Amino acid sequence: GAGGVSVAIGELADGLDIYLDRVPTKYSGLNATELAISESQERMAVVVEKKDMPLFIDYCGKDNIEVTYVADVTDSGRMRLFYNDVCVADLSREFIDSAGAKHYADAAIKAVEKKDPFSRNIDGENLQGKMCKVLSDDNVVSQKGLIEHFDSTIGRSTVLMPYGGKTQLTETQVSMQKLPTLGLTHTASVMAFGFNPYISEWSPYHGAAYAVVEACGKVVAAGGDFSAMRFSYQEYFERMTADPYTYGKPLAALLGALKMQPELALPSIGGKDSMSGTFEHINVPPTLIAFGITTMDARQAVSPEFKKKGQYIYLLRHTCLNDYMPDTKQLAGQWSWLHGEMQQGHIASAWAIGFGGVAEGLAKCSFGNGVGYDIKADEHLLFDYNYGSILFTSDKDYDNVENVSEHLQEVNIIRLGQTTAGEVVINGEKMEAQALQQACFRRFETIYPLQSQPQGKALYPDQLIKTETKHYNAYKGQAVEHPIAYIPVFPGTNCDYDTAKAFRRAGAEVVTTVFRNLTEQDVLDSIDAMAQHIDQCHILMLSGGFSLGDEPDGSGKFIAACLTQNKVAAAIERLLQRGGLILGICNGFQALVKSGLLPYGKLNSVKDDSPTLFRNDINRHLSMMVTTKVVSTASPWLKGMKQGDEHTIAISHGEGKFVISEEEAKHLFENNQVAFCYMDNPNGSAYSIEGILSPDGQILGKMGHSERYEEDVFGNIYGNKYQPLFENAVSYFRKA
Repeated sequence: GAGGVSVAIGELADGLDIYLDRVPTKYSGLNATELAISESQERMAVVVEKKDMPLFIDYCGKDNIEVTYVADVTDSGRMRLFYNDVCVADLSREFIDSAGAKHYADAAIKAVEKKDPFSRNIDGENLQGKMCKVLSDDNVVSQKGLIEHFDSTIGRSTVLMPYGGKTQLTETQVSMQKLPTLGLTHTASVMAFGFNPYISEWSPYHGAAYAVVEACGKVVAAGGDFSAMRFSYQEYFERMTADPYTYGKPLAALLGALKMQPELALPSIGGKDSMSGTFEHINVPPTLIAFGITTMDARQAVSPEFKKKGQYIYLLRHTCLNDYMPDTKQLAGQWSWLHGEMQQGHIASAWAIGFGGVAEGLAKCSFGNGVGYDIKADEHLLFDYNYGSILFTSDKDYDNVENVSEHLQEVNIIRLGQTTAGEVVINGEKMEAQALQQACFRRFETIYPLQSQPQGKALYPDQLIKTETKHYNAYKGQAVEHPIAYIPVFPGTNCDYDTAKAFRRAGAEVVTTVFRNLTEQDVLDSIDAMAQHIDQCHILMLSGGFSLGDEPDGSGKFIAACLTQNKVAAAIERLLQRGGLILGICNGFQALVKSGLLPYGKLNSVKDDSPTLFRNDINRHLSMMVTTKVVSTASPWLKGMKQGDEHTIAISHGEGKFVISEEEAKHLFENNQVAFCYMDNPNGSAYSIEGILSPDGQILGKMGHSERYEEDVFGNIYGNKYQPLFENAVSYFRKA
């Protein structure tokens, strides 16, 4: 972690009552602080029995993990560090336990200013102007362009994408991920955070309490049960001084969080050390961010985008106590009732009210599917902070309180109106839906653009696509019930688990090996092993990732260099001759192109004007769902697909733009070697090409991560997300 190896070893010593007495000579010339920095964020400290050290080092070597012997456990009761065999630190355990010295401080909590902390007056010449003002606030605006820098689909576990709906413009309020198991599971973790800087500045006590409430509300709105949540807190306050009021702020915040824990029966299971938020005369507002997490059935997930017109829009409204603290009894009753309704399938969408109030929820829920709303609401109800309240839609009429519950008087439901086909009307004032969307998305557009504008040959190439595609050869060997899929794991590969799971679910036997490159002998041994496994497999799979950290001037070069090594190249040739298949996705696709296997079907056939993959036109990483269309079916990988079939596939790449000359592109289309094209072309690929084939169809390369889909994932994404590449490969060898 941030403290590096020296801190980690110290913490191990604390827990095991052990002592350390060595710093390795590889750190000659470094002091203890530099040692910690040199290892920080990259290493793990592990304690093993001395007799087991050779075995442990051997295991690390097999997984291409560097290991360094750094310390001995002793019974001296002292921690000693050496620099060039000179002892530079010699501390007793008693001194370490004391943290150097005891500290005392006075803490005083200031009285809270008498005002309504939730009331907001929004500027604007009319209601639409006020809506735009809220949606353009720094705490409300969309961060879609920034979020897409980060891989949101790795692990085939993402239940709700960060942005969903047909347009992928309605943001999700939680992180919901299926647990990483080898088999199929429906259990997911769901996590959310809460924090409002303005409430916390007014009262750290109230701010912390509502941070907990906000996190709970988001989990409930996503279909989770708040009663099983557990919390961790991140604190961030100004530098502590002799002024007792500086200590009073974190004290008040911790008391506010602790107040919520017994009242909602939600324990804290961890926390992060406080950090200093002072630079010269500038201080951060008192900050306690609440992170709440629990588990749930992924099949019960509720996404926030409005689903269709004609549904009722309700506000499950929380009303605070006279001292502005949360009414936890009311909240517990409301959240439990809503969770029950969700379990019965009565709730179509839900949004936990946050910084932008009800106005934010209405607008953002409408963006994803272009579904509008016609509502009536007081302006304070629209714009005030209303943490704990949840906006939801349903086909069910809850207007009569008796229909809500005969026994639950705490439920306070307000029917705001109904969803529409696209029109936005508030209190009779018709608004421009596009203006609201622009207000929410344009703030960071120049820094984190949402999309690049494809031009010319980047558009969908209808005129080049043949109406008929050629057939491919059937497998000429004996039928195999469980063909072997071999997945070499290179430095930087990160999709091997997802790919292996996809092949196993399809019925293949999977073999993986780690390509080791710590020493020259490791490389030679890995090449031998790779060639041997290719000779024994039916399918060679090159998974996605960032080979050697996405090396400059195009990633995939390291993998391509391995493929073209003599022994490996000969094994690949034998694989293809006996009818074997090769698939490369993302980083693997890049390697196939750079090696010549695509589009030519032969290694070392790359020419100066050969196709390549280059940095995306948008000049950033793209992690999103895209729609691709089947162009050719001339491959065993594409069995059963029809020309024109559309699939919604995850992408995650920075260098996925397919670059090709006009002459070569026409040849690929003419020869049925273009497998898939983008419908929306996010990276600017020439002729919208997403995947290509070798001339015989045995080799397929594509940028989209077909391996990342399974049941329960991408629940807020529309379209056909299942692309049966792996099942098709198994069927080919089964001769089914």
